[in-house]
Amino acid sequence: MAEIIQERLEDRLPELEQLERTGLFSRVEIRAIIRKASHLEYRIQRRALFKDDFISYVQYEINLLELIQKRRARIGYSFKRDEIENSIIHRVQSVFRRGSAKWKDDVQLWLTYVAFCKKWGTKTQLSKIFSAMLAIHSNKPALWIMAAKWEMEDRLSSESARQLFLRALRFHPECPKLYQEYFRMELMHVEKLRKEKQEFEKANMDVENLDYPEEILQGKLARIVYKNSVSIIKGAEFHLSLLSIAQLFEFAKDLQKEIYDDLQALHTDDPLTWDYVARRELEIESQPGEEPPMTKLAKSVELGRREERCYAVYEEAVETLPTEAMWKCYMNFCSERFAKKTTNGFLRGKRLQRTMTVFRRAHELKLLPELQYKQWIELLSHRKYFMDALEVAVAGTELFRDSVTMWQQKLQMLIASESPDIAVHFEEAFVHLNPQVCLPLWISWAEWSESTGSQEDTEAVFKKALLAVTGADSVTLKDRYLDWAYRSGGYKKARAVFKSLQESRPFSVDFFRKMIQFEKEQESCKMANIREYYERALREFGSVDSDLWMDYIREELNHIFGRPENCGQIYWRAMKMLQGASAEVFVAKYAMHQTGHL
Repeated sequence: MAEIIQERLEDRLPELEQLERTGLFSRVEIRAIIRKASHLEYRIQRRALFKDDFISYVQYEINLLELIQKRRARIGYSFKRDEIENSIIHRVQSVFRRGSAKWKDDVQLWLTYVAFCKKWGTKTQLSKIFSAMLAIHSNKPALWIMAAKWEMEDRLSSESARQLFLRALRFHPECPKLYQEYFRMELMHVEKLRKEKQEFEKANMDVENLDYPEEILQGKLARIVYKNSVSIIKGAEFHLSLLSIAQLFEFAKDLQKEIYDDLQALHTDDPLTWDYVARRELEIESQPGEEPPMTKLAKSVELGRREERCYAVYEEAVETLPTEAMWKCYMNFCSERFAKKTTNGFLRGKRLQRTMTVFRRAHELKLLPELQYKQWIELLSHRKYFMDALEVAVAGTELFRDSVTMWQQKLQMLIASESPDIAVHFEEAFVHLNPQVCLPLWISWAEWSESTGSQEDTEAVFKKALLAVTGADSVTLKDRYLDWAYRSGGYKKARAVFKSLQESRPFSVDFFRKMIQFEKEQESCKMANIREYYERALREFGSVDSDLWMDYIREELNHIFGRPENCGQIYWRAMKMLQGASAEVFVAKYAMHQTGHL
């Protein structure tokens, strides 16, 4: 092995000599490069090979290449690239080949190899690299697409890209993404041919002898791809994706019309089809051939006409296809149009009226999804129609009794409308809901109680909540309970709450930090209490939170009643309890603190 390493180091000598001779690197730096190279060569030549060693080798060489580039730019030297950079690039490629042969299944390694070749100007190798990669990873459509795009966009080889897509479809005959990208590629190919032909015609060159068949220029190959794909992959969503791709190409008007007509013929029972047809009316002029409106009023009138045509299509859709999904499309469109800003009050009023009507009709048919109930309630509440919003929220909770969102909306409307017996409605919600999803409701109840009720009532709410909510959700409740106690009863009340909860795990670090801060805000701040809070916090988080240990040390150093002599003991306790990276972070912070303190 030593002979191999020595041979590889000797292979580097010409480039190293050139680096020194050209002044890009000093003799000391060259020696450092040789030492590092020797170490890296040993690691990739030993019997037991590790992928990380190969990655480290490649990364070092790439860093060296980048450094050489910066040095060249600095001194303005651009010669001897073949003897220096190309030698390094070939060596890195050799390492990549070994690595990809050893760890064939590592896609990331292959992609790194590809990225290196793209960046460092060795694109001639990429076709072979893609072929080798696809021979192993033929089950990954994304890699086929990447290779085909490379052939099409970088090598400008439409035929090679087409062959790759055809091979990919043999492995993945039902992959929508492959068909979409193949369809796009064929359209791009036609666009390129048409531009070439136009340039030749501008130059008054004879194009009759050139290979520009009219059927190809009209997109016949793209049409074949479209027809084959929709015969295999069903559904309006895929059909619409092909239509959106075709719309990117101005010359493909006939193909766009064919795809659109097929969409309406094949997928009349799909809400996405109706949704697309309706939204398309927004783009069509009311009076074709007329000049576009110029004034704001005329534009608003024209926009109103287009929206009415959209509504008409949606009305036909919900008659033909009266499903929840279809109504949802209709409501989403109405909500989107209402959210659009306009200075025309009449148009905005019409949008609001339409939106409210559509929500109401879907509700009466019991085809209103939960999310749309929420949207409807928010729309009403923003317009200050609290009683109407409450009515909708009550209906929503009747349909979705196990939805915490619907109950939250109902309770918010009850509070906004100043309804009596709010507590009774909260209790009713908890009867129907899983206790583990009720945290938002308990918080809302506590906030409402604090703003309207007595301290005793609010505390009773917190105590009930802590009995009902367990696990990680209870952490938030404990923090809020402690905050409320300090706001309402001062430090004495907060300490009493802390004492009552100090054994009720789990906690957050903030739970203890809050008490430390409350203590420090008192005129008669007691260091003994601060130590107690830190000790209890460290009992829970001492193995992971290095900041907690550092704050404890600072407190002993800076507090008027602190004991600096305790810092050494706290340090050693921290070193025993902290684990892994937390211990390293603590040591670094402690060293910085000591330096600053000195």
